[in-house]
Amino acid sequence: MRANRRTDTKPELALRHALHHLGYRYRKDYRLDLANGRRVRPDIAFTARKVAVFVDGCFWHACPQHGTQPKANEWYWSPKLLKNVERDRLNDAALDLAGWTVVRLWEHVPLEDAVSTVVTALAARTPSKTPSDAPDPEVPPSEAPDPETPHDAPH
Repeated sequence: MRANRRTDTKPELALRHALHHLGYRYRKDYRLDLANGRRVRPDIAFTARKVAVFVDGCFWHACPQHGTQPKANEWYWSPKLLKNVERDRLNDAALDLAGWTVVRLWEHVPLEDAVSTVVTALAARTPSKTPSDAPDPEVPPSEAPDPETPHDAPH
């Protein structure tokens, strides 16, 4: 099992490259120490927006579409794969409780769909910025000061 990568898998590298090409900056394999004592390492972490992205392998995370059950040493593999799925759910819940958005992608998802999913999650977590010259919503337009009138001019 030494040859099995924990990070830098082909689907993960492709997603990271595509996101970087679009101008997104992130941390890879970044350890998050959550308040409840749980440690989580998302494949891609957008720390400012609190978005954690996981690219899950079909075998290791028991994909319902492509995951296979090993026939050899089934006594060992079944509980191990089940624990992986349980750990994923616990990590998702811990991240959600800490205010993070979790994006889980299967390795078989087309790159364009994966990028779209991540970009959508990031857009939902981006605080909306109001331009400084926008009128204050609390002040009715009739009472708002005229920007052309100097402040010291009599009204």
